[in-house]
Amino acid sequence: MTEKPSILSMGPDFGADFQAKLEELLVWRRDVRHFRRDALPEGLLERLLGLAALAPSVGLSQPWRFVRVISVESRARVIENFEAANAEALADYSGDRAALYARLKLAGLREAPEHLAVFADLAPEAGQGLGRRTMPETLQYSTVCAVHTLWLAARAAGVGLGWVSILDPQRLTRDLAVDEAWRLVAYLCLGYPEAEHDDPELQRQGWQARAEAGPVVLTR
Repeated sequence: MTEKPSILSMGPDFGADFQAKLEELLVWRRDVRHFRRDALPEGLLERLLGLAALAPSVGLSQPWRFVRVISVESRARVIENFEAANAEALADYSGDRAALYARLKLAGLREAPEHLAVFADLAPEAGQGLGRRTMPETLQYSTVCAVHTLWLAARAAGVGLGWVSILDPQRLTRDLAVDEAWRLVAYLCLGYPEAEHDDPELQRQGWQARAEAGPVVLTR
């Protein structure tokens, strides 16, 4: 009599080779600001977004909403928004730190072939409110999980992703005319990177070194 396999034995076997590749993927996942202007192959962005939708979400609400920004007019408004916010941010620094900030390239908005604005729907029908009564912010956290899943999927496909956070979210929401129940979580640039690096650009430019120590773990 053949023994029925257990549920645990039926899962995929992620062996040592896969685990090593996953670690390599995490190391090479970078915030890209220098893009080639080449268009992504047809269908690739849709495939990556399909993988992003496999991310976990509170109550299975899947609250992420992706807006592909393609028109010249919309992109121009995004760039104006960034430049205004960046000037305000620069004013917060002084001396050598201000000079260094002014030299940093903090977005690839003009070069990247693909722009995605990522919103969290704060009133999704899906999920029926499960799991978010006491922590409604988990809708935005779920959307961040989708962004990170997209980031890794893009990197695995050789595509670079840059997260632009120097923006006025209310202004961007108005400019893109999205639902009032949506909140901006991320503005992403995607495309093939000009060069490959396994270290953060801000570290290479002398802004901030990556901490070598592992995460702080407390016990109680």
